[in-house]
Amino acid sequence: MDHNMQSGLAGVEAVTVVVLFLAFLIYPLAAVLTSLRFRAWPLHRCFLWSLGILTIAFVFTGPLADAAQKNFVGHMWTHLLLGMLAPLLLLLSMPMTLLMRTMPIAPARKLSAILKSRPFQLLSHPVTALFLNSGGLYVLYLTNAFQWMHESTLAYILIHLHVFLAGYLYTASIIYIDLAAHRLSYLLRAIVLIASLAAHKILSKFIYANPPAGVSQEQAEAGGMVMYYGGDLIELAIIFILCWQWYKSTAPRRTESIEEV
Repeated sequence: MDHNMQSGLAGVEAVTVVVLFLAFLIYPLAAVLTSLRFRAWPLHRCFLWSLGILTIAFVFTGPLADAAQKNFVGHMWTHLLLGMLAPLLLLLSMPMTLLMRTMPIAPARKLSAILKSRPFQLLSHPVTALFLNSGGLYVLYLTNAFQWMHESTLAYILIHLHVFLAGYLYTASIIYIDLAAHRLSYLLRAIVLIASLAAHKILSKFIYANPPAGVSQEQAEAGGMVMYYGGDLIELAIIFILCWQWYKSTAPRRTESIEEV
């Protein structure tokens, strides 16, 4: 890594720390303010938000961030944390709901209109989210984008930003925890979830046998194993939440059927 890249990453780390620190403070402050006007905001959501922010901080600072620049295994762990764990934790904290409760009525209505708009409906569709999330990973590892990420500070920022945002969008499109203006069927979301799991496993096997540009065979094999098995618990959590929501949605009907018999 050249000197310019090192300087650029140091700047990225400093800005990231400031942004995450502000996010770490703003959420509980908003929770306190909204609790004064409405029902008390659950404390566990503040805890989940804090864990999500700390997960992102762990990706960009400290030993894991250094390891990610030196070996593919470290990079793959940052991918799992930034693209899978952090989005799930933050989504479970329901930041959009908190934002809507905290905002004045007029801006809240404008935000609600944006969330209900056709462009956002297309963007938040599970199939779109699948292509942005899984498709982005295929582009990263099957082209020169991975090598470019380690040579350009701009590429480093854009790729990591995409990994997080695409991961968050995908998770939010599968499990409706936070605000969801357009609720699609459980069957469609389950199919997309299965397709995503398959795409993830296929890519990890491909990486295992075909190292990305600039990655040794040994590192590719180890990184592929991390990608294949490392996200299992997170994927299981998403599957459990989706199945539980699906079960709850059918419970009233099942009760009515029993009463009719």
